[in-house]
Parts: sequence; structure tokens; C-alpha cells
Amino acid sequence: MAHILTDLTAFLDSSPTSWHAAKEIGDRLALREFQPLDEEEKWDLELGKKYFVARGGAVCAFCLPKNAPQRAILLASHTDSPALKLKPLPVYQKENMIQLGVEVYGGPLLYSWLNRDLVLAGRVVVTNHSGEPEEKLVHLDDALLFIPGLAIHLDREVNEKGLQLNKQEHLSPILGLTKEKTLIPLEALEKLLHRHLSFHSLLSFELFLVPRESARFVGLENEMLASYRIDNLASVHATLAALGGIEKPSAHLLQMGLFWDNEEIGSNSKEGAASPFFIDTLQRIGYSLKLSPEEVLLLKNKSLCVSIDMAHALNPNYPKKHEPQHTPLLGHGIVLKYNADQKYATNALSSAVINYACQSLNLSLQSYVCRSDLPCGSTVGPVLAKTTGINTVDIGLPQLSMHSIREVMATQDYLDLIRLLTHLMQEG
Repeated sequence: MAHILTDLTAFLDSSPTSWHAAKEIGDRLALREFQPLDEEEKWDLELGKKYFVARGGAVCAFCLPKNAPQRAILLASHTDSPALKLKPLPVYQKENMIQLGVEVYGGPLLYSWLNRDLVLAGRVVVTNHSGEPEEKLVHLDDALLFIPGLAIHLDREVNEKGLQLNKQEHLSPILGLTKEKTLIPLEALEKLLHRHLSFHSLLSFELFLVPRESARFVGLENEMLASYRIDNLASVHATLAALGGIEKPSAHLLQMGLFWDNEEIGSNSKEGAASPFFIDTLQRIGYSLKLSPEEVLLLKNKSLCVSIDMAHALNPNYPKKHEPQHTPLLGHGIVLKYNADQKYATNALSSAVINYACQSLNLSLQSYVCRSDLPCGSTVGPVLAKTTGINTVDIGLPQLSMHSIREVMATQDYLDLIRLLTHLMQEG
């Protein structure tokens, strides 16, 4: 399955933002005979066919069965990652240096962004030469920026007391040098965009700082992968592989892949797991297939959602940060995630499905619980369970340096995940 890993690295490198990831998802689905749908048009769906619909950085893909669907299997992940996002009026000057103001998106490991080669990526809305607005994706990889760290000579105790970063004052990257006394607002940004786009005027933008470094295999035997946005694009790509493995329609099983945006900031957006995107899609499937409202409810209540997100692997340098009996290891398999407060949606019934599947496939399965004296993160799983009532389980892959600009996972764990998801998608 070396080609799967090669495509994973290409997917990571081509998906610096959620919007780029959504485009890559759509491109790969189209190659597998999934037909694109438009939310603003009426749908005319056929049993046995494959479809997908995008909403910004979110995508919902589904394979209709040969007959009226009676239950569904949902594989849910998210396309966004913690990052630094440009402010609406980002360009300013300090002495002879042009800088960009940023705000923090989600919970990135801030120190990992210092002294790295960075570029800008995201989406812009411009007017073309006919004066009409157009949305464009950009990855401005020819202009390197950097956030300079403070020299140790100016902070002699940093190694003993730790680095303290002020989000307002210490995270602004340097774009370049200037001889001008004052800057025209957005002129430097427009100049940079004109290198990549032909447009008349810049109307709006959503741009993130992203690292220039590509995904790369690491380790003595190249048994690990290091990259930006492994959390959670590894889960996204594994879901795509499972969807791509569907060669013929099921009898009564609706097979779906849900790729949400904005999970890192709580999912409360029109493209997040708390939005009506999935329910609207499910209802429109019901309308097109002439299912009654009760049949749609029955379908939903017989379904299973597998929420797939990364999990904390044991960091050998910080063993006391982990629950002693629940320490997932790189290369030791898929992780089943539990939390008593339902930060993860796993319960006895949903976890039994994963346990049974892993036993059937002879796959290793690890368990993760956060230390009782540390707060627990969450996923799209509890959000989906709450908003839909669908039985849900949270699984993932062990990972080091989560929310860093450079994360690490084991390739064998990833291949195991594909086997599991492919099995679940076929068996339901």
C-alpha cells in the first residue's frame, strides 16, 4: 500500500487550509465516480450512484444503496487545524520592517511557529477585469515569512523558566523590508497576490500562515510520517480511501463520509459539525428517494457514526502526562477514545462495534483515557451525537506533537485505520 502513503503525503502538501482540503477531497471523489451536487439546485438522485456536496471547507459524500436505505454508516472527520490567521487589516510597519498582524485560530502549540519558513494560504474574493466578484484559492509559496524568536542573550532565563509568548505582541511575522516612511493599507498583500492571480481589486480574504516544509517520512526505517496538519487530515485521507474502496452499491446500507470544518474552534459555524449541513443532506436524500419523514428517522436511529480524530501517543520525555493504564504507542494500532464526561462519544454499544471489527481483522486496538487531573479535548463525535441522536464512537491514531506545526504518526497505524474503515464501510 505504498501508493496510499505517497498519495497521503501529496494530499497533506496540497491541503494547507480547509478550503484546499475540500477541493482535494472533491477531486479524489470525482476520480472514483462520485458526482458533484450543488446545494442551490434541486437534487435528482438515483439508487446505486455516488455523490458529494461541498460547503466551503466541509464536504459530505455518500453512496446510495441499490434499494431504499434502511441504515447508514457515517465516517466523520474534520478538515481544519490550529493556525495563525491574518487580521482584516494585517499590514503594518515597525521601523523599516513590514509585518502582518495575526490572531490565533484554535489551540496551536505557539512556540513551534517561531523561526520557521512560513507562507500564506487560504481564499480571497476579488473582482475580475469585468468587475464581477470571484472566489479564488491561493497558496503563496514563493514569498517566505518568519516569526523571529528572541535571542537568548536578551532572555537569559528562557531555558529555565520557559518561553512566554504574548499572542498580540510576539506572533507577527516579518514580510519584508521597506524604505517607505508609511505604508498604503493592503498594498503589500495585493502585490503578493498579483504574483499568483490576475484581478482588478481585492474585496476580502481569509488567509492563514502555513509552513513551507513538506510532509516527509522519518525514522530509521521511514516508519513514521512528519507533517503539518496530520491532525486531522490523516483521518480525512483514510476515510477517502475507504470510500474509494466501494466498488458496487450495498443492498440497503447508506455509506457516508462527513468532512467538517471549524472543529478546532468548537464546530459552531455553517460548515461545522453543529450546523444543519448533515441533517439537510440526509433530508434531501430522503426527499429525492421519496422516503417518508418517519423512514428518515428510522434510518437515522439505526445508524452508526465513527468519529475519527488523532489521539495522544505516549511522549517518552513526559510519561507523567499520561494515564498509566491507557498510553497509546506509535505503531501499536488504532486507538479507542473514552471520556466519562462524553468529550468523546464512545459508549459500551458503539465501542463493541470497533472491538468486534478489530478482532475480525486481527488488528491491534489501544485505549485512551486522559489523566483524571487533566482536562480532556474533544472531537466532532459528541457534537454529531447531540445534534442527530446517532450512536457514535470516537477512534483515532496515536500521534506526537499534536497541534504543533510539525506532527508525527506511524505509517502502519494509518494503514491499519484504512483496513478498519474499509471493513466498517462495507459491513456497516
